[in-house]
Amino acid sequence: MSFPHMIPYANPSYFGYLLLLLWPIALSFLKGRHRLWTYEALVTLFFLYVSFGGEDYRQGIALIGYVLFQTVLVWLYSLHRQKANTAIGFYLAVILAILPLTLTKIVPFIDHGKVSFFSFLGISYLTFKSVQMVMEIRDGLIKEYHPYRYIRFLLFFPTISSGPIDRYRRFEKDVETTPSPEEYADLLGKGIQRIFLGFLYKFIIGYYLGTLLLPLVSRLALMYHGISLPLVGYMYVYSMYLFFDFAGYSLFAVGVSNVMGYQTPMNFHLPFLSWNIKEFWNRWHISLSFWFRDYVYMRLMFTLLKKKVFKSRIVASNVGYFALFLLMGVWHGLTWYYIVYGLYHACLICLTDAWLRFKKKHKDKIPSNKFTHGLAVVATFHAVCFSFLIFSGFLDQLFFK
Repeated sequence: MSFPHMIPYANPSYFGYLLLLLWPIALSFLKGRHRLWTYEALVTLFFLYVSFGGEDYRQGIALIGYVLFQTVLVWLYSLHRQKANTAIGFYLAVILAILPLTLTKIVPFIDHGKVSFFSFLGISYLTFKSVQMVMEIRDGLIKEYHPYRYIRFLLFFPTISSGPIDRYRRFEKDVETTPSPEEYADLLGKGIQRIFLGFLYKFIIGYYLGTLLLPLVSRLALMYHGISLPLVGYMYVYSMYLFFDFAGYSLFAVGVSNVMGYQTPMNFHLPFLSWNIKEFWNRWHISLSFWFRDYVYMRLMFTLLKKKVFKSRIVASNVGYFALFLLMGVWHGLTWYYIVYGLYHACLICLTDAWLRFKKKHKDKIPSNKFTHGLAVVATFHAVCFSFLIFSGFLDQLFFK
């Protein structure tokens, strides 16, 4: 029997297979039994097959090669770490872990759109997991390396395509702990609620915004060919569409994880109610922003301060922000609008830090009430929407093509 290729959560049939195959896992937990490891592995293989097999078999081959490469790489580094803790070994392991993703980003840019051999859906998220493993082994937070557990962590199918980016040690706690029937019933309820909310976000609101409204405002903006009210309308519609579409995917991933007995962290928390840009990044694509914070920004700051590259901590912090968001922009793609998007957010972060320092020094003279809070939310919302207009690439189409 052959199964059609399906992108995770994009096809109603995908949810039919989820409903069909996940109920034995739910029933087992509700009866107070342990995890059905063999059955869970078979379910994982099935969903990996429908996502990376069939007409997309090249992605499946790339995924298999990638997982084998990363598994051996992390194993070799763990052996090295047990004998020594050299900087050269660590940096080499990180560079090699990032190499497949780097080739995936660079090859299309330098070879007229040609797809890299390593390219497959979700490679970015698997790379973040791999780099995280290397760094935490280096820090001594992960004492023992178990290849099978690592592969299970990498190939956790609910989150493989679009996150959230889980942490290995948190994931292992779920693996090693069997929830009681009462705990699982609560988790199951949350999971089902999140899946239905995901349907509302992606297939109803997201469909209306992305399929019906966005093409309309796009055509109007192109007709005016310049700064216009339709362009402002495009900015708002695209920003809302981006949120509801992506948040819908994340809700599906978290909800399915919950049904399987895993407490995968949420990825969005009312981001458009943020009162400054730093708060926004604590609420938007949380797993990604926290990953970059913990594994890029904080480590860069530690190095800059330890080596005394800058005398001022503020200067070091600002340099760290620009490096962080430039890297985030390049990660999205090697185009000018992704890079400008990253630099724009770096500027906003630095300005926010400066304002918070100024506000702290003059807190007696600067009012702080519901009105100022609301004004800050509105200003942050518009600053973020403008950044998404840059991110969309529509300005490139409008002004340069």
